[in-house]
This record gives sequence, C-alpha cells and structure tokens, in this order.
Amino acid sequence: MSHVINHADRVSKSLRERVQKAIDELGYAPNPQAQSLRTGRTNIIAMLIPDIRNPFYPELVKTAQSELEAVGLDMLIFNTDVPGGRSEEHGREYLRQIGRKRVDGLIVGDFALHGMHDHLIGIDTPTVFIGDLPNQAVDSVKIDDFGGGYQMGAYLAKKGHRRVANVTGPSFFQEAMARADGFERGLADHGAPVARDLRFEGSYLAPSGREAAIWLLEKHGGNLPSAIFFANYLMASGALAEFYDRGLRVPQDIAVAVFGDQQQLEYVRPKLTRVGNSPAALAKRATEMLLERLGGRYDGPPRSEVVPCFLREFDTA
Repeated sequence: MSHVINHADRVSKSLRERVQKAIDELGYAPNPQAQSLRTGRTNIIAMLIPDIRNPFYPELVKTAQSELEAVGLDMLIFNTDVPGGRSEEHGREYLRQIGRKRVDGLIVGDFALHGMHDHLIGIDTPTVFIGDLPNQAVDSVKIDDFGGGYQMGAYLAKKGHRRVANVTGPSFFQEAMARADGFERGLADHGAPVARDLRFEGSYLAPSGREAAIWLLEKHGGNLPSAIFFANYLMASGALAEFYDRGLRVPQDIAVAVFGDQQQLEYVRPKLTRVGNSPAALAKRATEMLLERLGGRYDGPPRSEVVPCFLREFDTA
C-alpha cells in the first residue's frame, strides 16, 4: 500500500486501481506519527497569540490555519493571555512546549511574547513574528502603525476638526505609541493643534474605552472635543456603549474614528470610520514567509516587512 500511495509510478495501473478501491472502501488515512518518524517532520505549525478574546486574533488564526491547511499542515494554538497578567510566564512555558513537540514552524502574534523578544534569538524553529520586532531575530511582518495613525489625523484635520481626543493603547507597547504619535503628527501637519490634555491611555480592552468616554464627559463635558480617535476597535465599542447610555449622538455630538479593520466592524452601527488593514492580510503574508523558509525558497537573513494601512470613511467621522 505504501508504494501505491507514495510511489505510484513504481506499480502497475491495475494494482493502483485495486489498492485505491480498497482505500476508498476502508476509509484509510495515512498515520501522521508514522510519517513523522520517516520524514523527520511533524507537519505541525505552532502559533502564539496574546488574547483569544480579542476579535483581531481569531481572524489572524483562521487565515493562517486556512493557508497552512491548503498545503497539508496542521496548527497548534497557544494563548499567552496578556490581559491576564501572566504573559511572560505563559510565553516561556509555551516556548518550552513548542521545543519538546518539535513543531516544524512557529508564528508569533505580536504581544504574545511582549518583553520576551530576545527568546527568539537563535531559535532553531523557522519563525515569523507578526508585529514590531526590534531585534530582528526572525522574519517579521507588521502593520504601518505610524502611517495609519497619520492618515487618520490628517483626515480629521481636513474635515475641520480642531479639538480632537486621542485614546491610545498602553504606553509600554511600541505599536500603540506609534499609532498615537502618527495620529498627532497628522493632526499637526494639517492645521489641527495637538492637545495633550485630550490624550487618554487605554488598555486595548473594551472597559477602558468606556472609562475613556466617562473621563471625557466628566473632565471635558463643558467643552467636548468634536472628534475622538480610538487605537483599536474594542475600546471604541466600549465608548460607543457609554456614549449611547449618556445620550450622546455619533457623529452629531462627537465624531468617532478607530484604528483597525476587523470583519466584526462590518456589523457595527453606526458604521465606524477606520484606518488599518485586516488581520487576514498580516496572517497571509506571515504564513507565506514561513512556507518560503520551510520549502527552501528563502534562506537569507531575517526579513522585516510592513503592510500598508487604508482609510475607509463611513458614518461616524
């Protein structure tokens, strides 16, 4: 049977047809463990993500899994749970597990190894990092955080907004600060003053978006900004709920813009004006880079690629 499956050209047509009929009737499938022993490969790719509850990461996983499945590879997913506060502990343990399981490749979703980038230096497993990787230890692909923020700042300034709030991600995330800085540069370059007292540091989670809305109303309720920019969709969703509960109309009372372009945004009303690129685009390129390494089509130094952002104007700004 193994000759028919693996070396069909070495057996007669009649034998191939008889064996194939038996395979079909019995529902036979090759044993992946046996194949692994023979080839030295597991056909498994591990993927580290920081927060399975954030809609960004399921889309990232789904795309990578589909791309890998198309070439006969399986995926093993590890969630390091950054919001849970134990990301480094989980990250170290998962990297040890990945080493023991002898996976063929690894994809790391940005904050899954926050503060642990040096663990990728000298890693034996072909790896692609999604996000900003300062040490360039492995291949990486990231979104243009500064450029996307700049586009939205310029857009709001051109729309005539002169008093604009900026709800950032955590300051210890370089990507978050790149978005915030790009946004404020875009405002300034197009005639809108940057008000530091209108910058609020969020956590990237929905409750901090609600907190930002409460802060804005309590501290600046007598002089509300005409627009507010959220560094991700989850914070924007929390703020939209608070604005609705408080009777604020979007965009009549305050315009809302967001960084991100997840599929979930298509079902949010009013439809959010946004800048970014889909998680699918990042996952697709990361998977391509990994397969190029695994297939021997690229064996050069680590590559660092940037995916551009696109601005989409809808109802809220």
